Amino acid sequence: MALNLTNDQQQLLASLPHMVGSAVVFAGNSGLFGTGKEVFTNGKALIEGAQQYPNNELIQSIVPNPQGDRSEEMAEMKATREWMKTRSKDKGVDSPEKLSAQAIADVKEANALLNTLDATQAKEYRDWVMQAAEKVAMAATEGGFLGFGGERLSEGEKKILAELKSAFGMA
Repeated sequence: MALNLTNDQQQLLASLPHMVGSAVVFAGNSGLFGTGKEVFTNGKALIEGAQQYPNNELIQSIVPNPQGDRSEEMAEMKATREWMKTRSKDKGVDSPEKLSAQAIADVKEANALLNTLDATQAKEYRDWVMQAAEKVAMAATEGGFLGFGGERLSEGEKKILAELKSAFGMA
């Protein structure tokens, strides 16, 4: 299956897992160590998802191939990061609330694009992004003291996960 995506469409789909993961990270109140754990979990979950969906051309086009040309992979990751940074700046994303709103808007835009692609690959992409978001939300407890006590999912995380699922048409 040829994806036939424009550069902006490819960058939207490539940056979306990071945007969604960031929105989930900032929706909670995990503290310094918890936030670090959530950020690490986001990257790990994305790689695990690529392993879970080895035949999904869309996902495989987004996740760096460890056996591929490292310089080419790094250039692609840098281009996606710069695209996402420029887009966020252009959209005025300068707070956790605006980040959440932009993540939801990006999911809606991506979902419209996904609806034009192969249904199986689109479903797997949606599942991949949401599984990563849920793993991020579950990576650290919210509240408590030095990692003790607190709750697994904060109200903010529950809210953003529900809004993301709805934007994907999954709820």
